[in-house]
Amino acid sequence: MSITVSADQVKELRERTGAGMMECKKALVAAGGDIEAAIDAMRKAGQAKADKKADRITAEGLTVVLTSADGKEGVNIEVNCETDFVGKDANFKEFVAMVAAQALANKTDDLSAIANIDVDGRTVETARQELVAKIGENIQIRRAKYLRTDGMIGAYVHGGRIGVLVELIGGNPELAKDLAMQIAATNPLVIAPTDVPAETVAKEREIFEAQAMESGKPKEIIEKMIEGRIKKFLDEVSLLGQPFVKDPDINIASLLQKSNAKVVAFTRFAVGEGIEKKVDNFAEEVMAQVRGS
Repeated sequence: MSITVSADQVKELRERTGAGMMECKKALVAAGGDIEAAIDAMRKAGQAKADKKADRITAEGLTVVLTSADGKEGVNIEVNCETDFVGKDANFKEFVAMVAAQALANKTDDLSAIANIDVDGRTVETARQELVAKIGENIQIRRAKYLRTDGMIGAYVHGGRIGVLVELIGGNPELAKDLAMQIAATNPLVIAPTDVPAETVAKEREIFEAQAMESGKPKEIIEKMIEGRIKKFLDEVSLLGQPFVKDPDINIASLLQKSNAKVVAFTRFAVGEGIEKKVDNFAEEVMAQVRGS
């Protein structure tokens, strides 16, 4: 028996699922006009679509940082998608903001725990799957960091691409914000020079030694050159050793000393860092097909 569905039913289903008109019409027909059954079926279909897209590279997206009203807690979230276009989509932005808010409210940065948080009768993971089905791209909550302190949390986001939280003991909110901006701009590896791993220092020393030997200078001069370069390297990769971006005449260690403050921890997320992006070379693909034919 043929099932007829009304335009109003299709419209309602579109509004509730965000899916295309033909997809909604087919789902309604298959469900015998039952909107709730159609939604269930489409969610299941959305799950299948999400699974098929799960191996696609997600190197675009957004970072979001949130802090509590008292400035004692903060969360840094990175959610990835496949294209910059989707990264600017209002639905995607809304989802990322929701994830950050729930992580902060639940005081967690465990991705499994975040995925299972219930929001208005559905989990964060269900919301993610529905967004994948609606937008048509792989979307992944890549990482999260929750900080809590007896001091204060400084936060900064640069264009939705770099998110920073810094935990500060002492000082003031302006200093905390300045430090977060410093970290966003300079990307230190550690807080103090002594925090740099020994193997990293050894590797740099080996490189500097090889470079210095090429100079042909006396051994004692070479040793001084190497030590100078090592100190410069340690200052560059540690927050305390860096010049303050707002006043390069002082370093961060001096800035903190003036305010009787101490940086306890920081986290910096840059969208897509460490993810190898796939670059399509269509000319090479065509040549490969020609050679194989």
